[in-house]
Amino acid sequence: MDFQNPTYVKLSPVDATQGQQMVQALLLDGEEVAIAFRGSRDMVCFTSKRIIAMNVQGLTGKKTDFTSLPYSKVQAFAVETAGGFDRDCELELWFSGLGKARFEFAAKYDIVGLSKWLAHYIL
Repeated sequence: MDFQNPTYVKLSPVDATQGQQMVQALLLDGEEVAIAFRGSRDMVCFTSKRIIAMNVQGLTGKKTDFTSLPYSKVQAFAVETAGGFDRDCELELWFSGLGKARFEFAAKYDIVGLSKWLAHYIL
């Protein structure tokens, strides 16, 4: 994740097992992917310990950047629901020592439910 442009856009939910397969090598013992999202080429997985942002790079897509964002470093977070003209919902997280990360989701996604789920791990 590039914290100069830390936004992942147009994320749509996918089956958590698909996310689990993509980041399996990075997971700790007992860590599981609970919620996963896919963008055009990127993926974001919310695990029981952290957020793993997968950024596919280059024209061929053979190079992939994985960023681990531990819940223990979240200082604050905000959600924005979809509106009439702004059809995306958003999640912003502020990380100690790193800055802000922003995720945009499809309008139909239950961002309030994700907020409650995150609060369980962050608060």
